[in-house]
Amino acid sequence: MGTPDFGVPVFVSLIHSTNVIAAVTQPDKKVGRKQEITQSPIKEVALENKIRVLQPLKVHDNSEFIQQVKDLQPDLIIVVAYGFILPQEILDIPKFGVINIHASLLPKYRGASPIQAAILNGDKETGVTIMLIDDKMDHGPLLGQRTITINDNDNFESVHDRLSQLGSELLMEILPEYLAGEIEPQVQDEAEATYCQLIKKEYGKIDWNKSAQEIERQVRAFNSWPGSWTDWNNKNLKVIKAVVYASTKPVLNQAEGLSMTTGKIGEVFKVNDGLAVACGQDALEILELQLEGKKPMNAKDFLNGYSDIIGSIIKK
Repeated sequence: MGTPDFGVPVFVSLIHSTNVIAAVTQPDKKVGRKQEITQSPIKEVALENKIRVLQPLKVHDNSEFIQQVKDLQPDLIIVVAYGFILPQEILDIPKFGVINIHASLLPKYRGASPIQAAILNGDKETGVTIMLIDDKMDHGPLLGQRTITINDNDNFESVHDRLSQLGSELLMEILPEYLAGEIEPQVQDEAEATYCQLIKKEYGKIDWNKSAQEIERQVRAFNSWPGSWTDWNNKNLKVIKAVVYASTKPVLNQAEGLSMTTGKIGEVFKVNDGLAVACGQDALEILELQLEGKKPMNAKDFLNGYSDIIGSIIKK
């Protein structure tokens, strides 16, 4: 059971090493500006491998779907970012239970956005957890974990891809041991449990009152979706890549005749060949950005066409 790209490496590994009798994924959805009907990555892989696909609109109070799963008589169900919470009726069906692969070191970051949460909070490491699903969210006993380092230049996509592959490798390692009864599931420490919420589009709006470090982490955490943006000249200005620029003291640039910054939050000033924005603490140097209706470009090229942004106050 899975839906987005994160589950594909696991699914492919299972196809090559086990007898996958069905794939359960979310219904096809309209995607993009053209609202084209699009299949999930898991469905695409399933169809390529001639595996039966089930796409229920809901899993709770759906007797037809529950009966379909019972008729399959699965020994094991593996869940990777499926998107629906399973009812107890489903959890009780397979002989070996239901396993979930979660993109955090549980009990830390239970919930829908563990990768983003780790980056936003400035964590130096994260990982994947394989656990048995029970009737509470990301609460079940642990079967195994692996850790990776979060580097300063990591963003959502880079961490996502590494954890996706790591989850596949870990599952292939522990699955034979689990099925042989050689792994003793470990109860999670509730005192250590933390939670992360579902990311909403509006979370991408930059609040320049925050520190430059917080905003830089936001840019990396939301680089895939929803992105990070601000308003300039009544247009959306997306920040794609940025770094913290620590010095915000007023410095006269003799060549430009401009003050670097007057210290006003949201003020744009020239730095190096590009631009930076004064934040609640320090400043954010923007390396790559995209103005509404235009293509992404580096800061130097942006200034060639929009030099009037220097000295302006970007909306908070």
